[in-house]
Amino acid sequence: MKYDVIIIGAGPAGLSAGLYASRATLNTLIIEKAVVGGQITTTTEIENYPGASEVTGPELVDKMKEQCLNFGAKIINDEVLSVEKKDDGLFYVKANKDEYIAKSCIIASGSSPRELGIKGEREYRGMGVSYCATCDAMFFTGFEVCVVGGGDTALKEAIYLTKFAKKVTIIHRRDEFRGGKSWEKKARENEKIHFLLSHEPVEIIGENGMVTAIKLKNKKTGEIYDYKTDGVFMFVGHNPNSDLVKNMVEVDENGYIITDDSLQTSIKGLFVAGDVRKKSLRQVVTAASDGAICATGAEEFIDELN
Repeated sequence: MKYDVIIIGAGPAGLSAGLYASRATLNTLIIEKAVVGGQITTTTEIENYPGASEVTGPELVDKMKEQCLNFGAKIINDEVLSVEKKDDGLFYVKANKDEYIAKSCIIASGSSPRELGIKGEREYRGMGVSYCATCDAMFFTGFEVCVVGGGDTALKEAIYLTKFAKKVTIIHRRDEFRGGKSWEKKARENEKIHFLLSHEPVEIIGENGMVTAIKLKNKKTGEIYDYKTDGVFMFVGHNPNSDLVKNMVEVDENGYIITDDSLQTSIKGLFVAGDVRKKSLRQVVTAASDGAICATGAEEFIDELN
């Protein structure tokens, strides 16, 4: 079956694109390899999405998904392996289960948590090392954990972890945090949260298959020592999931896809929305905005073909 637009990724960007495309009566297919909603499904509280305060990530996703389906978009679970625009001007999206064809394509594949790359990190992933507090916090009820990072995400997740852990230590390699002052204030006012600034993780240490400590380096004194902990939560940024098209289009030094003002790439009919593209702010609201812009651009592109 040939679609007007295929959207790869069903996070806020992809769902927003699906809503706008299907509402414009475009035959729309959304392909998601994992969970509809993406990273937002692990967010327990959303405070900064306009008009939707006191809503959880899963609740917001459910509403977005329902809107897409109500306007006729189709959502399927499949893993996309390649995207190619052939001489006939159509996009051929090859996935595990099938090959899909469309007049236009929107990449909304998001990004993945960045690994710190230290010894023991991969070895103990899922056995004390985590990248999602919402997913794993309950397993550390009554235990002591560390949070590595200095941005908004690290601060928010540290605060969330205090609902379960008896002690949360935030480890950051700089003297000050990069996150918003409001989140830093909340963290500092929380009696369960402790701080180790100017410290750099060196190694994750474990015993009998579980994390027991994190080796740290004091960047001011050079001292290296073991800090006892039952778990380590990493929040040090993300890597864009741009492998599908990064050899076809222009990307920056970090792999984020570069677009024009209409969010179209150098390949006509190929648009990019959300965290996978080069942009200054990566939030749910900007992802949703990207999706709307891409869908509108795809509609205009298709109109020009006819």
